[in-house]
Amino acid sequence: MGKSDAEPAVTERERFGIKLEIGVVLVVTFGFSGLSAALSLVRSALAPGGIGGQTVALNPSRATQSTIDLLFQLLSVLRLAGWAALALYLLWRSEIGPRMVGLARRVRWRSDVLPGVVLAAVIGLPGLALYLVAHTLGMSVTIVPASLGDHWWRLPALILAAWANAVAEEVVVVAYLITRLRKLGWSENTSLAASALLRGSYHLYQGVGGGLGNLVMGVVFGRYWQRSNRLWPLIIAHACIDTVAYLGYTALHEHVSWLP
Repeated sequence: MGKSDAEPAVTERERFGIKLEIGVVLVVTFGFSGLSAALSLVRSALAPGGIGGQTVALNPSRATQSTIDLLFQLLSVLRLAGWAALALYLLWRSEIGPRMVGLARRVRWRSDVLPGVVLAAVIGLPGLALYLVAHTLGMSVTIVPASLGDHWWRLPALILAAWANAVAEEVVVVAYLITRLRKLGWSENTSLAASALLRGSYHLYQGVGGGLGNLVMGVVFGRYWQRSNRLWPLIIAHACIDTVAYLGYTALHEHVSWLP
C-alpha cells in the first residue's frame, strides 16, 4: 500500500462504513482487550501491595485434567487466528489482498527472516531491561510467562501461543488498522500513533512498564511496516520474542532463584 495521499477519495457513506468496521473489529479484538487491561491496571494499583505486588500469568493452566487443559489452550490459539482471519477477510473484501499488506506466500530469508530476528533483538533485549527496571520501581506486575503443567504438549502449546499472538497482533494492529486509517485520510504519523497506543493499551495489565514498552514496540514495528510494507518480519520478530520468553521461563524458573 502507498501513502495516505495516494489513496482514492472516499464518500461520507464509505467513511462511515470504514469507521463502523474499525469500531466493530476493535470491540471484538484488541480494543476490548485494551479496556480490560486498563481496568486490570486500576485493580492492581488499588490492591494491597500496589502494582508491584501483583502477579500475572500469561499462559496459565485452565484445567486440572490434561486433555481439557490442552483443548482450552488450543481454543485460545484458534480465537487469535480467527481475529487475524477476520481482519484479512475484511481487507480482502475491499480488494486489498494479503500480499498487498506484506503477507507474501513465500517467506524470504534476507527480506523476512533476518530482519525479523534483528527486530526481535532490538525490541526484546531492551524490553527485558525495561521490565526489570519497572518491576524494581513497582511500576510492573510480576510476569509469569508460562505456568502450564508438565504435560507432553506443553512446549508445542507455548510455541503455538507465541505464533498466534504474533499473527493476530501484527495483522490486526498494524496491517489492518493502519491500512484502514489510511483510507480515512489519516497521515502516516497519526495512524502510527493510533496503532502504537492500541498495542500499549492491551498490555497495561502488565503495569505501566508493560504499557510503555509495548507502545515503543508499536512505534518501531509500525514504522518498519509503513516503510517496507513487509509484515512477515514483524510476525517473526514477535513470535521469536514470545517463544524465547515462554520456553526460556519454562526451562529456567526452577533453576534460577529470582524467577517467580
